[in-house]
Amino acid sequence: NTLSFALMREAEGLWEDEIGSNGDVKSVVFTSAKESGFIAGADIFDISSVDDKASLVPVIEEALQFFLRMKSKDVPMVAAIHGPALGGGLEWALWCDYRICTDSSSTKLGLPEVKLGLLPGFGGTQNLPALVGIQGGMDMMLTGKDIRPPKAKKMGLVDMVVAPQSLESVAIATAEGLANGTIKKSKPKKKSFMNRLIEDTPPGQNLMWDKVQKMVDKNTGGNYPAPYAIIDCVKYGLSHPKGLDKFKHERQGFAKLAATQESPALIGLFDGMNQMKKSSSSADPIAVKKVAVMGAGLMGAGIAQVTAEKGYDVLLKDRDDASLGRGVSYMNDNWGKKHKRKRMTKYQFNLNTSRVTPLSDDTESWKRHFSGADLVVEAVFESLDLKRKIVQQVESVTPDHCVFATNTSAIPIADIAAPGDEVKRPENIVGMHYFSPVPSMPLLEIIPHAGTSDEALATAFAVGNK
Repeated sequence: NTLSFALMREAEGLWEDEIGSNGDVKSVVFTSAKESGFIAGADIFDISSVDDKASLVPVIEEALQFFLRMKSKDVPMVAAIHGPALGGGLEWALWCDYRICTDSSSTKLGLPEVKLGLLPGFGGTQNLPALVGIQGGMDMMLTGKDIRPPKAKKMGLVDMVVAPQSLESVAIATAEGLANGTIKKSKPKKKSFMNRLIEDTPPGQNLMWDKVQKMVDKNTGGNYPAPYAIIDCVKYGLSHPKGLDKFKHERQGFAKLAATQESPALIGLFDGMNQMKKSSSSADPIAVKKVAVMGAGLMGAGIAQVTAEKGYDVLLKDRDDASLGRGVSYMNDNWGKKHKRKRMTKYQFNLNTSRVTPLSDDTESWKRHFSGADLVVEAVFESLDLKRKIVQQVESVTPDHCVFATNTSAIPIADIAAPGDEVKRPENIVGMHYFSPVPSMPLLEIIPHAGTSDEALATAFAVGNK
């Protein structure tokens, strides 16, 4: 779901026809029928397609008036969020009286407009700081970071976190409770004494803004106008708390940023990254359930970790138990840190560890395990002879459809896949070069050689993008 101009107009029409003048409606729940998510943000191509960026001001104003009309009906509105609620999606939720999100790993909330050289234009620069505090709001808007459900609840961004299966029923019950008075409307999170001192007193605000300014100067070198415009909008709202001038100032700032050279460049980079995620192959990928990783060093263990997190069964193999143990410890330590920081539930921790089967050369059953592998990723020492021997070893125990991916960063894929005594299925060989440290670097190069089959290439993309 994206918040396009067309969707906004459709939503306005639906509201006016079904809800706005309907006295029988006592409360409203906004949710998505799509499993993919709530609203993943505004449609950036709507913005790019407008030549005169100044004409965005009345378009944004029309959207803002829609939100104000929704509020003027004076019935409780609940945002029921599963999956991404980003940009305009989160701004929509901020206009609601109550926010409920799921504890799914796919659920994330944020205002990432700064990454596109823009600022939140549907009231976000005003409504977010009012809800979570100036410091929390500025951190979200200036970094564009995603907020996961546990932290969202802790900081007051959402009022409740539930299981995906319960979202609809809980949201409806909450809306009914808000309407009949048994549940109270959401209020901004109560500030600590220190935060009141920083955010609500002139000396504290001066110190806070000085720190924010220095941080932005350091991170941008003064080369990106969006963070400074966000600061300006928040400051303007604090000095003009009443009326709608603060929203007018915000949308004017949005249009000005859209007209800069930085914003189209960042949008182009964003689009390019998304396009690179799409496979050029028209073939269907093979159905991958089990992935084997050869080599339990830093790279291999990192590849095994992110692969298990995607839901695949993983075979992690190394030459001896000591090497294997270090790789397993690396993964468990990383997952332990995530759990400690509440970025992963204990259930998810246990699920991830259960997906990994450690194997060494001394494990008698390793060949039987590999006979069920659909994809093998090798992350061994950068030696052509060694890698070709690994191919030979893997081909002798895996099914014919199994794709062999090499993590090499220096050896040509064609050399590894060259037909010979060691290589019998060169069409199944492809490069999948992960960057280190793998769990922290969401970057993957997929490199086919001239003989790589379309199915192998499509499979590499499918696994890499999951």
